[in-house]
Amino acid sequence: MSQLPPTTAVPAAPAPKLVHRRPSRLWTVRGPIAQRTYWVLALTGLFTPLVLWAALAAWGGLDPVFLPSPLKVLERGWTWAIDTGLLEDMGISTYRVVAGFALSAVIALPLGLLIGSFRAVQALLEPLTDFIRYMPAVAFIPLVMLWVGIDEASKIAIIFIGTFFQMVLMVAEDVRRVPSAQVEAAQTMGATRAELIEKVIFPSAKPALLDTLRITMGWAWTYLVVAELVAANSGLGYAVLRAQRFLQTDTIFAGIIVIGLIGLLTDQLFRWLHRRAFPWLYLK
Repeated sequence: MSQLPPTTAVPAAPAPKLVHRRPSRLWTVRGPIAQRTYWVLALTGLFTPLVLWAALAAWGGLDPVFLPSPLKVLERGWTWAIDTGLLEDMGISTYRVVAGFALSAVIALPLGLLIGSFRAVQALLEPLTDFIRYMPAVAFIPLVMLWVGIDEASKIAIIFIGTFFQMVLMVAEDVRRVPSAQVEAAQTMGATRAELIEKVIFPSAKPALLDTLRITMGWAWTYLVVAELVAANSGLGYAVLRAQRFLQTDTIFAGIIVIGLIGLLTDQLFRWLHRRAFPWLYLK
């Protein structure tokens, strides 16, 4: 029997190396990005609509009555500031919004704290608040004029109605998000009801409550034009409504942009205050 030649072992091919590609930080879920990248993206988001608006206006296919150019709106805003009292309109509108918002917050914060802390208060007040918050604020204008009159109190009342009921429910929800473990631990240590609210629930909910105030301040500005329907003779909303009657579209655009800029400034102020009050939430 012939002997078979020995077989030569063929070396195995090396296993392919797995290359783990790091995902772009821009698309990492909740991933941080550089401060410079943030501002580049923010400015891009702000100015891209402006560039598109200018291009559409320069195209010339639209009547300026329907879409004035950004330059025309800027000129109208400058004339408004120099000749027709833009600063006064800004001041009175800001006063109305802040007063209505502050009145809402003073009442809604303790009420929402009680609704979120006690099921009995929740059962008593939350269904009613839910019912009223779906009613449009503009529908209350005749009643507000009848009950309050047509002076400054009526404008403040409309902004109050537009923000209060939403704020109450959002505050109550923020309070309900406080972990039960914290409440149970404090109860185990003998905390009273007042101590639970004062030293456990309210401090734990404060970051969310400040965010709720920031959001509802934005809603207060959206009700400005509605509020200034009530026999107003000054204010940004009044100027926009007056311009509508005479098809002064450039004034309408200027008023809307000014309201947006004030709202953006207010929002950034709340964000700054949140960072200063709760710096540990922003630690990387």
